[in-house]
Amino acid sequence: MWAKNARAAARRAREDEELRAAGRPVPSAAGAMTEARQDELDAIDPGWCPAWDTGWQRCYRLVQNHVQAGGTLPTVDGDVVVQGEDLGRWVNAQRFGWEQLLPVQQWILENTLKITPAEDNERPVKQTQDAKWALNLRAAQQFHAREGHLRVPRKHAEHLASADTLSGRQNATDEPVVDQARHLARQRPQTRWEAPRTAPGGTR
Repeated sequence: MWAKNARAAARRAREDEELRAAGRPVPSAAGAMTEARQDELDAIDPGWCPAWDTGWQRCYRLVQNHVQAGGTLPTVDGDVVVQGEDLGRWVNAQRFGWEQLLPVQQWILENTLKITPAEDNERPVKQTQDAKWALNLRAAQQFHAREGHLRVPRKHAEHLASADTLSGRQNATDEPVVDQARHLARQRPQTRWEAPRTAPGGTR
């Protein structure tokens, strides 16, 4: 109960500060925690009263509990799922979205879980339109070779294998390529039959 009341007082102080920053009157300072007391609690646990959403805090605690129980830090999507949360996916989302985190979130991840921002060589190279087209074409060829047609179900995802790997992440061309036949038909109608023509045994 004491901790709950302390968080409520800290949030009240945060709301009052936002009102002052916006140039709006603060009704009353009663019930708001002083900055000195907030600093004392921050020294014990920087995440005791998070400014971020509860979903982030929940996943952080699940990863922390997993590591403290002797598990390794999950870095691959789908490898560790706890209470419905994909911990590897969450860890990767923090590393690749580091710039969007608050400084205190970055500090918590670095100092409690040893999570660091992704290096430039880990980040997928942004594809050109021609590269995307080639990827779509490969997916259509692969689908046609297996199924004998390009009537792709609306929610189908075609996976392409690649020899190029990215540490801790899916291969750049191993991402699901969704509904490729419709992409082909919309983007370049004049070449829509290129995939079945080049596929083994394909006909126009």
